[in-house]
Formats: sequence, C-alpha cells, structure tokens
Amino acid sequence: MGIVIQNVPRPNADLVHELASFGTATVHEAQGRTGMLLPYLRPIFRGKRIAGPAVTVDVPPGDNWMIHVAVEQCKPGDILVVRPSSPCNDGYVGDLLVTSLAARGVIGLIIDAGCRDVAEISEIGFPVWSKAISAQGTVKETLGSVNVPIVCAGAYVRPSDIIVADDDGVVVVEQARIATVVESSRIRLEKEAKSRVRLQAGELGLDMYSMRQKLADKGLIYRDYNGEKDWSLE
Repeated sequence: MGIVIQNVPRPNADLVHELASFGTATVHEAQGRTGMLLPYLRPIFRGKRIAGPAVTVDVPPGDNWMIHVAVEQCKPGDILVVRPSSPCNDGYVGDLLVTSLAARGVIGLIIDAGCRDVAEISEIGFPVWSKAISAQGTVKETLGSVNVPIVCAGAYVRPSDIIVADDDGVVVVEQARIATVVESSRIRLEKEAKSRVRLQAGELGLDMYSMRQKLADKGLIYRDYNGEKDWSLE
C-alpha cells in the first residue's frame, strides 16, 4: 500500500544538535547499547558527524520512485532513511537526487541499499551511509510509503526518531527518549573526561577499573619468565 504521512512533528532541535556532538559510540552506550544499525552501513566518505530526525522511506526493490516523493516531505535538518522491502543493492540515489535533498536542507542519507555517483556526491560534501555502492540504476513504477515505521539495517526506525551517524556507524534514538539519552550521554562524557586525565597520567586501566580481582577470580595467573620452556606448547 502506498501512503505518505505528512506534517510529522520534529524533536527539539537543541537536543538533536547536542546528540550530534556526542557521536554514535557514546549515544549507543548511553542508551543501554541499543539502537545500532548493522555495521555494513558505511559512509561513502569519512569525516562527517550528523544527527537529525528521520524521514523514513519504504521502497520496492530496484525502484526509487518513492524517494522522489519523500523529498517533498523533508525539512531542513532532516535525515532521509531508506530501506527496500526486500534486499537490493541497486544504486537508488545518485548526485541528482542528492542535489535535490540538499536543496531542501536535508543533512544526510541512510540507505540500506546502494548509491552511485560517489565521486560527485563526495565533491558536493553530502554525507551518505549505504550498504553498497552500485552503478546499477532503478525504475519508477511501484508505490512504497513515506513516513511510516521501517526496519532499516536491523533497527526499528519511526518517523522523526533521531538518527546519529559518523565514521563509527549509525544509531537511532527514539524521539520519546531523546532528553533522557542526552542526559545519559552528558554523564558518560564527563566520566570519560575524568578517566582520560588519569590514563594520560599513566594510571593503568587494570587499576582504574578495578579489574585485577575479577581477572584473578577468572583464573588469570602471573609468573616470572622461566626460560625457553615458557614458549613451549607442552
């Protein structure tokens, strides 16, 4: 069934901006190691970190018609999240669609399929995380849906859930949890900053994180070097 849901409320822009400053690893840990999209989604070029509300697109395999439909629903700061209804690596998006998205203020694309025109998109500087890179084109024949819940790269994404993406991958934050995840991320960063100072001063993680007793309980044994027999497999 083809359906387009319009006028989906967006989350608080300040909180979204703060999520971008944390990055995917911190956000993933801060929300209990949940929401990570599968690691085969990789940036087509490195060095970008973004966060924004998702405009979701459910497309048929080999057909990018609904991406064109979705462009109209995008607002500045949005991230387009696309998944085919069955596995497909075709190049759904190239430089022309990216040009259209950028003109609407879209800040990135997450696609559980292929993209093409990578050199041109990289030159434009528009960040894309894709499953594949493929010159194989698509058609415009079959309806899909825009702004409906989807499963993209193994993660459940609702319209206006927040996507955070960087060189480490892509994570989704449920819109209703954004304030909680931001606060948890702040706390985690403050803790990491203190740990970094101690590590820079030469303190061992073994002691800082109180690992020694647990290692001993697991059976780890230390002993002094005792000649060549230490390298024997006997």
